[in-house]
Amino acid sequence: MVDRLGAREPATARYDAIVVGAGHNGLVGAAYLARAGLRVLAIERRDVVGGAAVSEMVWPGWTVSSAAYVCSLLHPAIIEDLNLRAHGYHAYPKEPASFTPLADGRSLLLGSDSASNAREIGAFTAADVDGFEAFEAEAVRLGATLFDAFERDDVENVRFDDATRAALHGSAAELVERYVATPVLQATLATDGLIGTYAGPREPGTGYVLAHHYAGRALGIQGRWGFVRGGMGAVSRALALVARSAGCDFLVGRTVARILVRDGRASGVALEDGSELEASIVLSNAHPRTTFETLLEPADRPPELAEKLRGWKTEGASLKLNLALGELPNFTARPGTNAQPHHRATIHVAPTLDYLQAACDDARRIGASPAPMLECFMQTPVEPALAPPGKHLLSIFAQYFPYARADGPWDDRKRAAAADTIVATLARYAPNLPDAIEARQLLAPPDLETRFGLVGGHIFHGELLPGQILADRFPTATPIDGLYLCGSGASPGGCVSGIPGLRAARAVLGRTVLAKR
Repeated sequence: MVDRLGAREPATARYDAIVVGAGHNGLVGAAYLARAGLRVLAIERRDVVGGAAVSEMVWPGWTVSSAAYVCSLLHPAIIEDLNLRAHGYHAYPKEPASFTPLADGRSLLLGSDSASNAREIGAFTAADVDGFEAFEAEAVRLGATLFDAFERDDVENVRFDDATRAALHGSAAELVERYVATPVLQATLATDGLIGTYAGPREPGTGYVLAHHYAGRALGIQGRWGFVRGGMGAVSRALALVARSAGCDFLVGRTVARILVRDGRASGVALEDGSELEASIVLSNAHPRTTFETLLEPADRPPELAEKLRGWKTEGASLKLNLALGELPNFTARPGTNAQPHHRATIHVAPTLDYLQAACDDARRIGASPAPMLECFMQTPVEPALAPPGKHLLSIFAQYFPYARADGPWDDRKRAAAADTIVATLARYAPNLPDAIEARQLLAPPDLETRFGLVGGHIFHGELLPGQILADRFPTATPIDGLYLCGSGASPGGCVSGIPGLRAARAVLGRTVLAKR
């Protein structure tokens, strides 16, 4: 919570820069600008900073990463430049990487040990052992290519060779099928091309989504994912501490009603209570539609962005379900409620590519997937302090449960039905799960919109598909002089990377290289 950080209320009505929305990207921008000597104010409508990267005590004794839950893309330069480790940030690898149980009692457990991976894959077919390593090498190559593109100020000039372009514009299914034939291995690998995306694995552009999830280097290894000690709120807390120590003021529990524009230039913000704060620079961490269609007066909206705003795809199909458990899931494929390696991995319900495509197709047809794709995490087996003694937290990211359902709007009945479907699906692999649940928190796409300002419930501020990637995101420096976008709607897009905030700060400060050493 911000008051626990000792954040300051505004000391003046005039600032050099105001940041609208203290999500992690906004905090990155605020920290860099404050460290550069600017007088900065960060305004957050919730009473806690961090946006979707928060740790909250949803139930007494339980620390829940309510929305974002794992880390990879947080830019290493931000970690080093802002000395986040000295302010409580600590990420550690998620090992093993993935666990996919099957209904027939078999399972697939993959991690960083090549010999173990060979045994696991070889139990299905030895022919895919080398194919898996070749796929990993290609995915890492694509991720590194994107990381380098994220580094560019002139992102509009990024060009890919033919093979890379084909992979990024093709489907995740095509990419994995090129290397491996085992259905469960194909599906496990393809999930990275679907997370946060309202598209199935056989649809064009999901190859880019897969590569985007391999673009991170936060843990020092290309594409490696991990947990943050204390939950994802520790990222935001560290950023807020850096910003505060550099002199940034915070205004929390207050809502910006309007971005002020005078003579074609940003001049500050007006709050809901009618008070105004002046600044010649405004960074908006809000969704592009919120920034341009809600916070700007009609006369101030850039006409050159009108068509882009109308066509922006921002319907989310992801749902977050957090479960408080009295014991660990007991998987039929790997029995026991004692903590085992598979409990520390990403747990997938993703048996085949056809299953994943059907989950998406069914949602479009009937409103929600009756057999959803699930990506589950448990941090408590390695960090027990996040739950009461002997208890565990299961965090489930589920697709497909779209914002605009074909069967009508979300209501309490549909929320309960979605949670029941997810629990029943997972219980096919871990039969003890229903009776182990002590409490549950569900955030459907409309809840993500209301709570975190994610328009359409889209976790990336809009699809990360061709036409909305890299230079085709919204511009960091907007057509309004002094107004910058620092949220995920700007390049390079979603995930907890901080790069949109850094790009905005760099644009303000006139830098030409992304925190190069």
